[in-house]
Amino acid sequence: MFLDFMNEVQSLLYEAAKVCGWDQIPTNGFGMLEISPHADLASSIAFRLAPQLSKSPQSIAKDLCDAIEIPAGSMVDRVEQAGPYLNFFMSNSSLASILWEAQGGDCWKGRLSQRVIVEHTSANPNGPLHVGHIRNSVIGDTLARVLRRAGCTVETQYYVNDMGRQIAIVVWGCDHYPLEEIKADHAIAKVYIEANRAITERPELVSEINRQIQLYEAGDPQALGKVKVAVDHAISGIEDTLHRLNIRHDSYHWESEYARSGEMAKLIEQLEGTGLTGWEDGSLQLDLSADGFEKNMVLMRGDGTSLYISRDLAYHRWKSERCDRMVDVLGADHKLISAQLKAALDLLGIPAPEVVIFEFVSLPTGSMSTRRGKFITADELLDEVEKQAYMEVSTRRPEESEEFRREVAREVALGAVRYDVVKVSPEKATTFDWKAALDFEKLSAPFIQYSHARACSILRKADLPEQFDPSLLTGEAEVALIKKIAQFDLIVDKAARELKPHQLATYARELAEAFNGFYRYSPVIEAPSGLREARLALVNAARNALRVTLDTLGIPALESM
Repeated sequence: MFLDFMNEVQSLLYEAAKVCGWDQIPTNGFGMLEISPHADLASSIAFRLAPQLSKSPQSIAKDLCDAIEIPAGSMVDRVEQAGPYLNFFMSNSSLASILWEAQGGDCWKGRLSQRVIVEHTSANPNGPLHVGHIRNSVIGDTLARVLRRAGCTVETQYYVNDMGRQIAIVVWGCDHYPLEEIKADHAIAKVYIEANRAITERPELVSEINRQIQLYEAGDPQALGKVKVAVDHAISGIEDTLHRLNIRHDSYHWESEYARSGEMAKLIEQLEGTGLTGWEDGSLQLDLSADGFEKNMVLMRGDGTSLYISRDLAYHRWKSERCDRMVDVLGADHKLISAQLKAALDLLGIPAPEVVIFEFVSLPTGSMSTRRGKFITADELLDEVEKQAYMEVSTRRPEESEEFRREVAREVALGAVRYDVVKVSPEKATTFDWKAALDFEKLSAPFIQYSHARACSILRKADLPEQFDPSLLTGEAEVALIKKIAQFDLIVDKAARELKPHQLATYARELAEAFNGFYRYSPVIEAPSGLREARLALVNAARNALRVTLDTLGIPALESM
């Protein structure tokens, strides 16, 4: 669809540059083409060529415009110069083809063919997910869906921290305090909080914790068994929460795999061979000052136990051998450690991951801390949003059954949380406001879901036509909706390449707005014969586009609300 149009525009520009005698134009046109309010696509290539050609951008744009020859049958209708820009417009025949193609249930096929591993969530198994974790999970899962939609083969992984001090404290706590018969991850959190309180009151217990770390890393069978039981218990509860968010991981990988396999030790030995390591302050450290780091990277403690980042090096080498592209979703507090990881991987000649750093999502109630036991869990947030969604649905649809209202409330709440989290660019901090997230009238997930439900409602009232005349759809709102539908493959491709899932969230809102604009000004069922069939086809195309967009965002596409 739109990618085809973009490719044709790119080819026209490239051929025109050759006619002008310029070979400086990039062969990849995506970086110089963008959707514009003034055209279907606008090119700013003249700005890029100006320094090389020693000509003004406006002069370059005119020369290119004059040199462009649009062949018969092209998706491009015309090109116009607007100062230093070139504006391209789609042909009517292209719009008709797009509308016919969009009658299929899922006609948007991606063109990337990479193998990608996306690691996300990977929360420590010492308690339930809290509101801060949700952004990691939603961004990671949405990225995986976007990449799959773009044509990639994707595996999502959860990297389980089953080593280190926090897990040793959990295991010690499970030895000394009973696990309550509540949701598994919440039970682990209570034990963890009690254990931390005991250690604070009795500092001599630290030696027991250290001993637990040493035994586990050495492969002591009893220690291994205790850790597995505790971690599996916590992960089972975390999984339940993720499933409520429509998130599932393809595989789980434990840190201990890479410590006990010998892979981590091999990498540390290779780093020692660089001459950049040394023992300082009782630990083995890697000097990364040449890369601009003020602090060394600690690889191993004086007692011989490893650190998270050392095990992470081995995990990333393992991943790099099994994919074309590694994606890590990490919080802003991991900026330093992720940068050090990249630098160390570079020293080893191992491809570095693409890291999506996100700022944290917060609530008006303030900060959260698992260690102190003062936090708002993801379960509590989902319960509250679902309760509020149920009240809203009951007000709007009091005649419906209890089962209907509960089910719709659950899926509206899921959509509200996911969309509100992902609609903001990852590098920007955000505050979750459930009132705004559940607003059916404003630009939220319920608004987009309702647009899909409205399209379904229209189509329940009339049979889809086998034949229709797209040329009858000439209204501004009709044409705008067709073009917005066509843009889906471009938005997905761009979001996948740039790892920016908020771009798809923005598109979803714009698509729903375009559909509602069409619905407001273009009667469908009551339209005259001929136009009625064409508009029904457009409603069907919009329904398909909305469904596929919502699915790629991990949000249920409701048929009735």
